Amino acid sequence: MSVAGRGVTFARGFTAGAVAAGVKHGVADRLDVALLVAERPCVAAAAFTRNQVIAAPCVVTRRHVAKGPLRGVVVNSGNANACTGDQGERDAATMAAAAAKAIGARAEEVAVASTGVIGIPLPVDRISGSIPRIRPTVEGWDDFSRAIMTTDTHPKVAEREVWLRGTPVRIGGVAKGAGMIHPDMATLLAFVTTDARLDAAAADRALRAAVDASFNAISVDGDTSTNDTALLLASGASGIAVEGDAWDPFVDALTDVCGELARAIVADGEGATKLFEVRVRGAATASDARLAARTITTSNLVKTAIHGADPNWGRILAAAGRSGARLDPRRASVRIGGTDVFSRGAPTEWDAAQVRAAFERSTIEIEVDLGVGDATAKAWGCDLSAEYVHINADYTT
Repeated sequence: MSVAGRGVTFARGFTAGAVAAGVKHGVADRLDVALLVAERPCVAAAAFTRNQVIAAPCVVTRRHVAKGPLRGVVVNSGNANACTGDQGERDAATMAAAAAKAIGARAEEVAVASTGVIGIPLPVDRISGSIPRIRPTVEGWDDFSRAIMTTDTHPKVAEREVWLRGTPVRIGGVAKGAGMIHPDMATLLAFVTTDARLDAAAADRALRAAVDASFNAISVDGDTSTNDTALLLASGASGIAVEGDAWDPFVDALTDVCGELARAIVADGEGATKLFEVRVRGAATASDARLAARTITTSNLVKTAIHGADPNWGRILAAAGRSGARLDPRRASVRIGGTDVFSRGAPTEWDAAQVRAAFERSTIEIEVDLGVGDATAKAWGCDLSAEYVHINADYTT
């Protein structure tokens, strides 16, 4: 069941808050340091960027998650603390220690995340000095969701309640991201909480299944961030263990939460005016289906055609053909917004006006059959506009 609620504090046992610390420019004019607090130690699972240039907070958080349960998460926007050397890791550890002191936990019980400009030393004193001013509450979810934004135009929040063995179990999450989005194991930043009870192995398995079907299926610009982090915290406050017949319903609900957040990120892509969904079928393997779908979503030629409502469907088939996935051009098909433009290896008598009208919608559906098997996949992307160039040309200034 979808509910309107509190994001990271929707699940029982969590509070949140944020403060303005002036992280980016030294002027405290917006919320930019956020704190998520768990009442009890939480089983944690995390997924991080596979970029070889990995930010210091990811390194520290991976280490802390490996040590055991977490009590909190501290996040800053405005500075990525990436490409900052050994000092960056020390600064991330300092953030964790400051948050731990504020909530009465150990430093290794706090995860750290940062987002913003790469290669600038973190103003760790401003961040650490601001943390004691945060007063986490159940109502603090909105401040938390806004404090982690950079070029986002609005927060991304999702919740689900699923009944397991007659008891309601809650899952809530928040994400941020609008540019540098082409996740590989996570998205830019995503934090999901649940009051279900999971052990570490189950939490890891559930998160990876959800991430693979959501955050790993979106792209804004084809750039994988240095800071990609997806974190799941399970408080166990519902008393319901996720095992046996409870497993599939829980993972489905978790995937729904992550999927809603992922699609919100693409819809809010930098300069984006349209969201498009690519459905691939007829693939030889699931990995081939995902590869073809993601290649189409990242094709600049496809993205610009959609932006300009240009019915140039050949770009879609060409992207699938270069993806590395097996494709039989004599059996492949392409459909745009319900209109067949290429069917079993030959162009149809398609109506250009219909395809143009489909591309003019804010949400667009593209279907591609590779003609070689039964595997399927979905991926989501957004159009590419001149505004994307303007935003990123002026990002540090």
